[in-house]
Amino acid sequence: MANRPLSPTPPPRLYRWTDPPVLGLALVGAAAGFGQFGAVAALADVAATFGEVTDGDDLTLAEQAGLSGTVLGLGLAIIRLSSLLSLPLAGMADRAGRRRTLVGFASLGLVIVAVSSLSPGYWWFVLLFAASRPLLTAANAVALTSTAEQTSSADRSRAVALLAAGFGVGAGSFAVVRGLLGDDVSFRPVFALALVALAVVALAHRFIVEPDRFRQLEDTDQRPPRLGTVPRHYLGRLGPVLVVGFAIAVVTGPANSFVFLYSESVLDLSASITAILVVAAGLTGLLGLLAGRWGADNLGRRPTAAIGLVGVCAAGVLTYSGSVPALAAGYLLAVAAGSVFAPAAGSLHAELFPTSVRATVAGWTVAAGVLGAVSGLLLFGFAADRLDRFDLAAAIVFVPAALAAIALWRLPETRGLELETSAPG
Repeated sequence: MANRPLSPTPPPRLYRWTDPPVLGLALVGAAAGFGQFGAVAALADVAATFGEVTDGDDLTLAEQAGLSGTVLGLGLAIIRLSSLLSLPLAGMADRAGRRRTLVGFASLGLVIVAVSSLSPGYWWFVLLFAASRPLLTAANAVALTSTAEQTSSADRSRAVALLAAGFGVGAGSFAVVRGLLGDDVSFRPVFALALVALAVVALAHRFIVEPDRFRQLEDTDQRPPRLGTVPRHYLGRLGPVLVVGFAIAVVTGPANSFVFLYSESVLDLSASITAILVVAAGLTGLLGLLAGRWGADNLGRRPTAAIGLVGVCAAGVLTYSGSVPALAAGYLLAVAAGSVFAPAAGSLHAELFPTSVRATVAGWTVAAGVLGAVSGLLLFGFAADRLDRFDLAAAIVFVPAALAAIALWRLPETRGLELETSAPG
């Protein structure tokens, strides 16, 4: 008897960027942002709680903040370095599924963040927060992967921008709540609010679905044989992606991590003023996302990502140049530039690799970002201590990173292509 022809694979069900499954992913991104951003936004409170702040003139950084820049940089570097574990965690989504790993990692990570509010000392805080970081980072990477897989090329950059906006809202909410509680309240009650973010994940879980593209992959059993592996013929694409991820993290690591310490302990701004800046950054971030989405769909993924990367580097130098107006302008412009970068880079990364390893590649990208952030934090903290100047430290760390934009032109342009065309399995 003749063999019957195989039934053609039905096209995957795709969603618009405003549909509930995509909105659910954005909610998880917001919850993860709240949990991940805590160590940065509350750095001045953490340093004051576990160190000794001195009042007066002509003080060193350690006397102004409570802990030295080297100690703070080392603690933040450990937290960042722990995110390397997100590589195997994110890779699990290529085997166990997007929905299960996303919700599980986000929930466990937020529980640990809440527990860190009970830390008896600085290094206990660092260790607990470091335990939560890879879980929340992996959750965000899997959310990005799932967002790309559930949308068409026409909606993908919008959906990625929405996810970035959700993460930004969650991260900004931490700083806003902290500012509303006032300068006299320690970091502990704000970190305990991670339990509220956990409830948001539980709500979002009802709307999140497994992407059809992954379901079809399961049916053909094309999942990677070993965790963390990427097909050899895609390594030429992976290299430039990792270079760019490393470079922008070299800047955003210290730029985002030290900005609240710098504004409150060096420039003597109150937490409420810092919160106002964060709220204003929400507007510039939204404008940046809109510009980045437009650029990704009209100019192309590569040039838009390059503009965002160079803009982040330039704004970072301005942020630490030494005055309150420069801090405000630099911080707002850095958020805008990073928001321009996010939709283009997020869409490009998803479109360059097949479904079978897309979450694994997201994990590798996170790992490159972790190494970049750790390198930036250690170098920035060391330079700030030795030179006793933030402006020179920023120039030393941020200016060379802008050259990585050249690596984007080693990648193919994927604007307008569906995933099955831009990266066939």
